[in-house]
Amino acid sequence: MASEETRAVDTRTAMSPTERDTPAPVGASETTTLEKGPARAWATRLVVAGIVLSAVNLRPAITSLGALLEEVRDGLGMSGSVAGLLTSVPPLCFAVFGVMAPRLARRFGPAAVVCAGMAAIFTGLLIRPYAGGTAGFLAASALALMGIAVSNVLMPVIVKRWFPDRVGSMTGLYSMVLALGTSLPAAVTVPMTHALGGNWKLGLAVWAVLAAAAVVPWIPLVREGRERSVPAARSAQAQAPAQAQAQAPTQTQAQTPASVSARAAEEQPPLRITRSRTAWALAVFFGLQATAAYITMGWMPQIFRDAGVSAGTAGLLLAVTMVMGVPLAFVIPRIATRLPHQGPIVLVLGVCGLAGYAGLYLAPAAGAWAWALLLGIANCAFPLALTMVGMRARSGPGVAQLSAFAQSTGYLISIPGPLLVGVLYQHSGGWGLPIALMAALMVPQMVVGVLAGRDRTVEEEAATR
Repeated sequence: MASEETRAVDTRTAMSPTERDTPAPVGASETTTLEKGPARAWATRLVVAGIVLSAVNLRPAITSLGALLEEVRDGLGMSGSVAGLLTSVPPLCFAVFGVMAPRLARRFGPAAVVCAGMAAIFTGLLIRPYAGGTAGFLAASALALMGIAVSNVLMPVIVKRWFPDRVGSMTGLYSMVLALGTSLPAAVTVPMTHALGGNWKLGLAVWAVLAAAAVVPWIPLVREGRERSVPAARSAQAQAPAQAQAQAPTQTQAQTPASVSARAAEEQPPLRITRSRTAWALAVFFGLQATAAYITMGWMPQIFRDAGVSAGTAGLLLAVTMVMGVPLAFVIPRIATRLPHQGPIVLVLGVCGLAGYAGLYLAPAAGAWAWALLLGIANCAFPLALTMVGMRARSGPGVAQLSAFAQSTGYLISIPGPLLVGVLYQHSGGWGLPIALMAALMVPQMVVGVLAGRDRTVEEEAATR
């Protein structure tokens, strides 16, 4: 968290020259100090708890399904093509609903939107196994994925707003927890289902409990935000003429520095984000890494099972792939923020991915653990992409626009990948062509990742073009 002196400087910077030159009224400093003290520390702890609990819920809806995909297919009577469609639902929902996140955050506040997102995840996971038929299963999955989509987009925004001087470390924290939440369901869903009597419906529904816990820390933050937003709005309307006459803005001085700075930034016109080459490079990079990730989460257990690996071991192999993101998702963002160019990290991750795909093609069972490790390293392109979102924009609203654009466009790009893998698998009768497709997509991912890693901001590019 930024120091008190840093937040005070940020507040002064957000004020107009008239506000900076106007003496503060008596008692203003004491009011600000009170809001910066215990209340601020309490709110910060809640934000950290909310980030951690939300991050751990951003993937169980997907990886728990991947571990039981064969049982779900048999239970619902799905073909390979329909199962491929099912694995394409996550990026589709992320693209459709993720683009709505900045607008919803401006209207209701990021905390309220993330809180609603966690509630949607809980509801979707709870009713999904019992919705009845493939259509109901898809609809309930879409509800949970809608909550994941808006939370995906707003995590970088919340980090930028609350921890502007710790973007790398906080991004690393929630990326690490996200990786843990990805690997844990892959590892324990199959044995947990066996412990529950082999009922795959219970094995999927139990993850709703984790989502329910994630709603809790956001509730007081939403209430606090509502209490402050009403007087802040009334104050802004009442003080507009007074500010024009250089009178002291008493109510504004009583607000927290973060709220003053955020409101001043939001008054700036939106960026023409599509004019930025870096934004496009980051969106394509995000889309290609998401393609690889969702193919891996949806199909890698089946690749190993078709090679003769047991269902439980195949789930553990997927867990190994996902758990690699726990340490690396914390380390990579910290390294990335200290480098002027993130291209070398992109290349290292890409080479690991190519080696993993080659192993899956040549000896899927014999070297299964090695291929799982290599693909786990390659999947850490996700926390790298999130870190670059925070680095390629200067302001909170800029990060929100870039995050929504990169993630929504990226997830649109990733939609055909898992579906195409399912079609190729069904019609070719093997994994040769699907694995060749995965390897081929890694090459452009490396190219656009290098372009996205250049030291520049979208504000600069949008202003000069």
